[in-house]
Amino acid sequence: MAKSIDVSGVDIFYGTFKAVEDVSMTIEPRSVTAFIGPSGCGKSTVLRTLNRMHEVIPGARVEGKILLDGEDIYGSNVDPVNVRRTIGMVFQKPNPFPTMSIYDNVIAGLKLAGHTRRAKTDEVVEKSLRAANLWEEVKDRLGKPGAGLSGGQQQRLCIARAIAVEPQVLLMDEPCSALDPISTSAVEDLIHELKAEYTIVIVTHNMQQAARVSDDTGFFNLKAAGQPGHLVEFNSTKKMFSNPDNDATEAYISGRFG
Repeated sequence: MAKSIDVSGVDIFYGTFKAVEDVSMTIEPRSVTAFIGPSGCGKSTVLRTLNRMHEVIPGARVEGKILLDGEDIYGSNVDPVNVRRTIGMVFQKPNPFPTMSIYDNVIAGLKLAGHTRRAKTDEVVEKSLRAANLWEEVKDRLGKPGAGLSGGQQQRLCIARAIAVEPQVLLMDEPCSALDPISTSAVEDLIHELKAEYTIVIVTHNMQQAARVSDDTGFFNLKAAGQPGHLVEFNSTKKMFSNPDNDATEAYISGRFG
């Protein structure tokens, strides 16, 4: 069951440095939300707070509230590992485990959770690879290394690995930036299909990609050099790209800066 995310008054710190200030938005279930903005404005930082991935950096902390279907993911009794299982992540550079087979890459998360029964893992591997539009391409070489696939196939393998543990939300940090146009198109098509079951949040530098794949868009920017990043505007993608509320949004989308 895909879930909604409510972000309210969130500030993000690395030690004493405030990286992002006062972010509030609602991410609807079964939708694609794009984060856009110039480099260094906090898009990926905000993305990583949505499943507590930023906590792996010493001194990182969050103030404010992030609710997943009404439950505070930063509550004192909440296990970050469970948060990351519910809210999966796909990174910028395809990162299949290089020494593992395609099969073992897909079930890596299941194995960590203690699921090793072969009938179960066989079923999950096929289901996840089919969902990632990769099954027909790799079904005859599941025992071969995942690192032997093309870049686009590796990224779809990473998506299969993320959805094998049945998350409700998928976060994608510039998932196509290392891919060629044909592979990018395949991943974009996949995002369209996956939103029927998942809530998806994607960071992208590609304005056309944001316009193509997302339902809602958040535009992030810096108030000034050395200042925290902030959310300038959050709206439906259609409105953002045709009639944004903020002049800075229009300037960025039309290519006048960034």
